[in-house]
Amino acid sequence: MYGDDDEMIYRTVVNHEEQYSIWPAHKPIPAGWREAGKNGPKAECLAYIEEVWTDMRPLSLRRKMDEARSGD
Repeated sequence: MYGDDDEMIYRTVVNHEEQYSIWPAHKPIPAGWREAGKNGPKAECLAYIEEVWTDMRPLSLRRKMDEARSGD
C-alpha cells in the first residue's frame, strides 16, 4: 500500500463515455482515460466528480436516446 488514503493525492480522470473516476496521481493514467481537471486529496476529487458528473448514463446511451427522441 502507498500510505493512508487521507495523505494520497489523486487526479480525476474521464473516459470516452464521459464516466469519471479517481486515480493515484503518482501512477500513469490507464489507456482510455484522460485527466479531467482536478488533482488533490480523495475527498476533494470525489466532490469535484459529484459536481461535474450530473448524468451517469454513458455518452453512447445519451446519444442513442437523443436520436430516438428526435426520430419521433
